[in-house]
Amino acid sequence: MLRFATSPTGDMHINTLRVAILNYLIAQQKDENFSVRIEDIESEKNIEGKDTEIMMILEKFALKHDSVFHQTQHLNLHQTLALRLLKEKKAFICKCTDETSSINQYENLSIEEQNSLKENKTPITICTKESDVILKSDKTPTYDFAAACDDMMSSISLIICQEEYLSHAPKQLHFKKLLGYEEETEYIAIPTIIDRENRYTIKWLFEQGYIPDAILNYLLLIGYKNAPKEIFKLPEAIEWFKLENISKSSVEFDIEKLNIINREHLKEIDDKELSKLFGFADADIGKLAKLYLKELSTINELKQKIEAIFKPKDFRVDCGEEMKIIANIIANAPAFSTFKKFKEDIILKSGLDEDSISKPLKYLLTGTDDDSVALSEIYPFIKSYILEVAS
Repeated sequence: MLRFATSPTGDMHINTLRVAILNYLIAQQKDENFSVRIEDIESEKNIEGKDTEIMMILEKFALKHDSVFHQTQHLNLHQTLALRLLKEKKAFICKCTDETSSINQYENLSIEEQNSLKENKTPITICTKESDVILKSDKTPTYDFAAACDDMMSSISLIICQEEYLSHAPKQLHFKKLLGYEEETEYIAIPTIIDRENRYTIKWLFEQGYIPDAILNYLLLIGYKNAPKEIFKLPEAIEWFKLENISKSSVEFDIEKLNIINREHLKEIDDKELSKLFGFADADIGKLAKLYLKELSTINELKQKIEAIFKPKDFRVDCGEEMKIIANIIANAPAFSTFKKFKEDIILKSGLDEDSISKPLKYLLTGTDDDSVALSEIYPFIKSYILEVAS
């Protein structure tokens, strides 16, 4: 079994999500179960609602779990296993109060001495003979002991983790050995994605208008050697992805590369479904939005363009009088199937030449002076809304 373990102490970072994706992907390749563990033992650090947020993010990325639990649900198990080591004299009562004991701080106390400590309510911990604290004075387990117990009870065989987590492996493996666990556990460390601005959380990426498929695509592609294709979705990656092809060096997060990938995934969304992101259920509006993907990359950028087209127009600009003339013509004109006929009717009725109507017509139909997309391309997708647009 593989697992994804994370603490509900803040917004999920790209490095954390990458670990979740890789553990899920390899579990799928190996046809093994995938478990989610919410590491909430240190309750004073937890932020309310973050556990729910973690699960919602995993759902958005289609990382389906076979089991999920909060680590606090196993508190009795952790305590029982610590007491078992105490009974087997593989651990001892210690008078230290922090998470790190020293060799001269614990004693193999007699029953009478242990009872005395309890009666006097002296803070005690349980430590191994190697001076590792496993149960703190508040009766909660230390991080490594809890992780070792939970991995052991879940039969976790492979742990894909960030590089800095690898330093925990020796201690966790030692605790498993003390507990008599003989199954092998393999640790594979993944180099960190460098985030110099310390802002690339999944929440931030969603707020900026990046979509799950594109984020996942980027997190699997970054630092990967010899990918068969650049744009893909998770089911495709499961077919060819190999952990050994990930670069052993840290790679810097490249927002411009994510922009390119996000743009390509937006192009692949069904037109009607895309339009729903802007408050419509019309394939034409989805096609309209895709016209702007020549230069734009995110949902937010597209939304600004669509909103500018449909919002009430400001006639206070320098071509406002011409805009009013054209708006009145449109309000009383029949429907035209082509932009050419639409434009010819305006020129004929307004008395303005083609050059004179160019700017006011652009403002009237798009709300901006943006030249990135020609009006002749836009018109087919807004002609059924033309009275609303030109108001």
